[in-house]
Amino acid sequence: MADQLLNVSALSAGTEDKPILHGVDLAVGAGECHVLMGPNGAGKSTLGHVIMGDPAYAVTGGSITFDGADVTELTSDKRSLAGIFLSYQAPVEVPGVPLYSFLRTICQMRPELKTTARKFRQRVGEIADQLELDQSFLMRELNVGFSGGEKKKIEMLQLLLLQPKLAILDETDSGLDVDALGIVSRGIQAYREQVGGALIVITHNTRILERLSVDRTHVMVHGHMVAEGDASLIADIDANGFERFERALGERDEACVDCPGCPKAGDAE
Repeated sequence: MADQLLNVSALSAGTEDKPILHGVDLAVGAGECHVLMGPNGAGKSTLGHVIMGDPAYAVTGGSITFDGADVTELTSDKRSLAGIFLSYQAPVEVPGVPLYSFLRTICQMRPELKTTARKFRQRVGEIADQLELDQSFLMRELNVGFSGGEKKKIEMLQLLLLQPKLAILDETDSGLDVDALGIVSRGIQAYREQVGGALIVITHNTRILERLSVDRTHVMVHGHMVAEGDASLIADIDANGFERFERALGERDEACVDCPGCPKAGDAE
């Protein structure tokens, strides 16, 4: 593995009334591309949000180390400044905030990205053209009235502009037509080629992976990381689904309950 960039160790987390992640381990090397798959409700998106520091979730055990520093207790803005980026399944609309002003503000917060207004405008325009995004969108309110595909292009624009060390793409392909999917795929490929950052791609649609060289594939079921393999695991899942992983987890839990002294034994009574 390349130099370790992200290390999630024995991570448990959830909301106030519901545990979701159970002792999850995940290691991502610098520049690597990892794919996270699993059935609906497996906890994949939750893991992405917890790594990003979403305050909607509380960490109840384990740790998150990024670029050599423990970030488990850091707020999401500090994690962003450290170089973590998260795209959302459904990007929120922010009325009253022009997209261009938003982009300019977040870049000004990053010393390495500060530049003159002219150079910034030129750079944003170049990325917009690359993503086939009409530059008139830059003057509109952030995501307000945008289609699903347009919102995803805006996220790709942010990704290429911010140049994070790690990008977590949470079902970026969701709801995209063929043309938009192709453009977003090219944006992800451009990030890999121009920035060389690491990727965690959370997806159900393997088409978005066709242009990517995948290093590791992970499978989550019911908040547990249950399998890991190389890129060939993606084709295996495409052909056979997740049933065997769910069955194996159920068998494991049953065996665990039967173990003398297992804390789950009380739950089974």
